[in-house]
Amino acid sequence: MAVLVSGCGGPGTTSTTASASPAAAAATEAATATAAPSPALTITDPWIKTGGKGMTAAFGTLVNNTDAELTVVSGTSPLSPMVELHEVVDSGGKMVMRPKKGGFVVPVRGSHQLAPGGDHIMLMGVTGKVEPGAEVPFTLTLADGSTVEFTAIGKDFAGGKENYQPGEGKH
Repeated sequence: MAVLVSGCGGPGTTSTTASASPAAAAATEAATATAAPSPALTITDPWIKTGGKGMTAAFGTLVNNTDAELTVVSGTSPLSPMVELHEVVDSGGKMVMRPKKGGFVVPVRGSHQLAPGGDHIMLMGVTGKVEPGAEVPFTLTLADGSTVEFTAIGKDFAGGKENYQPGEGKH
């Protein structure tokens, strides 16, 4: 999103479009021309479950801003040496977590929700405690090799039956 700001001159100066210097007009035009387009993929409301060392998960909504399907194939975070894309599925009447084969597919101009009890970004071997309000950086890698960076905010969440501890679920 580009924002064009225009201001008034100081006391004793006048400013009109017609009297703008050619250099100022060229600078404005160049700034408008080089404004960055929206990123191909964004994540809205990213958050990470608070907790101690061990396991935790990150959530939010992946939004595809393009006319092509996008696939998130991996993720990294300095908080964990092992980050996986996970899903929760019914396996013989029991809900289990497992790596999501093929990654998270985000449809054209659509979204893909990451939520407790569903698809999520799983962090294993977490190296520090996640406090409420903590800012945890992430990098997601798409199938085409491009990356998207975002920061998830630590949030207390008891959840339904989620307990991201070693030995819980199947990995």
